Amino acid sequence: MLRWFRAFLPKEERFFDLFDRHAQTAVQAAQALRDMLKGGEDTRAHCQRVTQFENQADEITRDVLTAVRRTFITPFDRSDITQLITAMDDAVDQMQQTAKAVVLFEVRTFEPPMREIGTLLVECANLVGRALPLMQAIGNNVAMLSAITEEIGKLEGRIDDLHDIGLKELYLKHRGGNSMDFIVGAEIYKHLEKVSDRFDDVANEINSIVIEQV
Repeated sequence: MLRWFRAFLPKEERFFDLFDRHAQTAVQAAQALRDMLKGGEDTRAHCQRVTQFENQADEITRDVLTAVRRTFITPFDRSDITQLITAMDDAVDQMQQTAKAVVLFEVRTFEPPMREIGTLLVECANLVGRALPLMQAIGNNVAMLSAITEEIGKLEGRIDDLHDIGLKELYLKHRGGNSMDFIVGAEIYKHLEKVSDRFDDVANEINSIVIEQV
């Protein structure tokens, strides 16, 4: 009965504008991260861009959390909105953690699997950006939302594989040399894998909302 009643009340659609802004900021951050992983003299500048986009994402997240408290009728459950935007923001936060590690260890060259992971993370961000507008009419977009979240899961699995392949290659490359190079490289791989894990969390939150709404 409550769900039926809520369906006839006006909803605050500003949430979807905020979701879209955050998703586009995540895409920009992922692109900056991918560019960072190309290495070279511009590495630090790309790290700074990641941080800039992370700050913007934080501001949007605060706007969403404020709107949750102040809005009488929300598009879906308040806790779902909070968990979704938090998962989205965690992905961008983890990108910044990767960039901070690169700055800390003064890394300027990156292994091929790292660069491939960077490309796949941009794909993850783009998929999230495609999914969120569809949530304005979940009932009409169940199949598409399921396909998008499934694809994010596949990308996360591919990134896990690249993480393992990269670590193995890194070990073989440095086992007779400077162990610090291996430690630093392993740290970068760890952060990159965590970014993909956070995108998978976003996909799981979307799936949970879809299940509740249909």
